[in-house]
Amino acid sequence: MSTYVPVIGLEVHCQLKTHTKIFSPDPYLYGAPANTQAGPVTLGLPGVLPTLNEEVLRLAIMAGLALDCEIAEITKFDRKHYFYPDLPKGYQISQYDMPYAVNGAVRFLKKGQSEPVTIRVHRIHMEEDAGKLLHSQGGGDPVSYVDLNRAGVPLLEIVSEPDLRSSEDAYLYLQTLRNILRYIDVTDGNMEEGSLRCDANVSIRKGPDAPFGTRVEIKNLNSFKAVRAAIDYEIERQADVLDSGGKVIQSTVLWDADRRVTRLMRTKEDAEDYRYFPDPDLTPFHIDRKVVRDIEKNMPELPDAKRDRYMRDYNLPEYDATVLTREKEVAHYFESVCEICGDAKKASNWVKDEVLGVINKEDISIEHFKVTADRLGEMIRILNDGRITSRMAKQIFEHMYAEDMDPQDVIEKYDYKPVDASDLPAIVAKVIADNPDPVQKILNGNDRVKGFLVGQIMKATRGQAPPDEVNRVIDEKLKELQ
Repeated sequence: MSTYVPVIGLEVHCQLKTHTKIFSPDPYLYGAPANTQAGPVTLGLPGVLPTLNEEVLRLAIMAGLALDCEIAEITKFDRKHYFYPDLPKGYQISQYDMPYAVNGAVRFLKKGQSEPVTIRVHRIHMEEDAGKLLHSQGGGDPVSYVDLNRAGVPLLEIVSEPDLRSSEDAYLYLQTLRNILRYIDVTDGNMEEGSLRCDANVSIRKGPDAPFGTRVEIKNLNSFKAVRAAIDYEIERQADVLDSGGKVIQSTVLWDADRRVTRLMRTKEDAEDYRYFPDPDLTPFHIDRKVVRDIEKNMPELPDAKRDRYMRDYNLPEYDATVLTREKEVAHYFESVCEICGDAKKASNWVKDEVLGVINKEDISIEHFKVTADRLGEMIRILNDGRITSRMAKQIFEHMYAEDMDPQDVIEKYDYKPVDASDLPAIVAKVIADNPDPVQKILNGNDRVKGFLVGQIMKATRGQAPPDEVNRVIDEKLKELQ
């Protein structure tokens, strides 16, 4: 297969956390019975008029500012026409040529690199969501039902420039974007429930300076894994087409996660196909600069600012600070642990390595992690007081998670306590006596063998001997043999 350069852009749909829909007073709650949250405006009944939800505009401006966008002074809504059963009006209210935010950026740090990658945000626009089709495959003929609860729910569509060059870049961009939006609490970013959805535009070209290839839009990317897998598949598919002398056709495809392939939905589609025109029921409007300044002044701390604060106030390395601030809930957990134990470096190591290790392995969120910040902070404090060893702490942590227990209760239940200092010389002496060959190698200058003796002593004490004290006593005993 020839070598090609992928060119990728993402269109991310973000559902805003409002109590009512974008143009109507209808509420929206995920999982409610079908068609119980669809009033006259949602249904597009004759004589009703849409009214913009002020909270939608406020959250939209917050998102634009968080992504370093320019907020437009004048914006408007347009009608995007297409016919589908889940679109009751026959058109979607969106924004076409005058989006409310443009020219932003998302930055992320790739592992092993010191400089962040910058992906430009082309535009952000507000729009209403469509309804949902429910398909029944029961005993009779297949039946499709229309649920209009979701119709009219406020969305932001965040469109990147085609700056991404791999599925890994796309994954990190989407992860960073979601974290920023969750930090400012404009969305819950739950991809499983559809409050964050992603389409990918993928093409390939022969070199970094070659003309862009023909793009294919991939839909139905409802998880981070799907984004990676679908982009990788599409890059390989397009390369195979070109290598065999064919041409890539501009099209929209659907990602089939079960078969791990894309399926054709429709061929060439452009903006003209949607027959955009300004919505006559929603006139263009000014976005007050004072409103924008007030929102900017009250913005919560963003991930980059929090990372810089961790590096400055907690003296953490950039990588550690980046890992801890990727998700708002993890950052809050870390800060709570710090408050209890008073040791930022140890708190960072435990959260970064042990806590996130379990969370990633179990595929759970930190809200469902059973070791609370208070419990972990208390365990680190006990460790720093010298009442347990580092090896014991890891075992205690495992019991705390598995049995949902406080650290002190685990210590008492399993009798975790360091070996008495007065007992250690006898234990070390026995290990030295039982291992004459390694001891002789150490006496001959091979210090690396000393680790073997330390391991034997830790085994004899069930890991309950302080490593520093073990090394000190070994050195004393070996000195006596010289």
